[in-house]
Amino acid sequence: MAPKWPELPLGRSVQVPERPAPELLVGVERALARAELGLGDGLPFRGADLWNAYELGWLDARGRPRVAIAEWQISAESPRIPESKSVKLYLQSFALSRFDSAEAVRARIAADLTETCGAPVAVALVAAHGGNFTLGELAGEALDETSAAIERYEDPQPSILKIMDEEAAETLVFHGFRSLCPITAQPDHASLQIRYRGPRFERAALLRYLCAFRRHRDFHEACIERIFVDLWNRAHPRELTVYGRFCRRGGIDINPFRTSLRGVVPDNPRLPRQ
Repeated sequence: MAPKWPELPLGRSVQVPERPAPELLVGVERALARAELGLGDGLPFRGADLWNAYELGWLDARGRPRVAIAEWQISAESPRIPESKSVKLYLQSFALSRFDSAEAVRARIAADLTETCGAPVAVALVAAHGGNFTLGELAGEALDETSAAIERYEDPQPSILKIMDEEAAETLVFHGFRSLCPITAQPDHASLQIRYRGPRFERAALLRYLCAFRRHRDFHEACIERIFVDLWNRAHPRELTVYGRFCRRGGIDINPFRTSLRGVVPDNPRLPRQ
């Protein structure tokens, strides 16, 4: 059987050039994971992946080190996502490269990510020091203390979910989410926000379903899309949004946002664990 994923930088040593090296970027087709969910061109959601890269540095025209936090959004409709370790290596290739301005750095990153993803990627550089940064939180009622016995930590099937015979409009958060990297099996931790309007999900069953991801191997984006599709198909809500705020690895955090609503732009709160 052919491997699901192309050969990626994860799990192997890679030499980083001392110049901007877009050839280090590896794009992963979204269709690989979406095919398992029965998704084709007609997606039931829209949204974006919000990336924050905290370890960007370069040299100015006089050779002095400069640093910034890079933020960008990748549309959920892009054909590809950049593999995270390839992004880390790519950003490291800027460390000994001279640029005339921060704008030149931003434009170069945007152009290279756009080429990798096959869709426009909006990039911003934020001052890494001296700014007015505050920690944020995901609004909603916490699922974490829901009374439920948990015994299943793999195979998150939608049949675990239970739908009650009443309507609800609520926002729930779960801080104990964990999944595994599909390549290295290293854990990925996140806080989730689920906002919906429609038939009420039984909270104990919803918690059991989310805990079943603890041994599930997939990328952040695919996990959030699986949750969205399973909730959408199980309850047929009138509105649904699923937002995952993942802890950083390799100096990067990735935060997929999927929603049935039009014109909704997610904010980018930095949670305490991020």
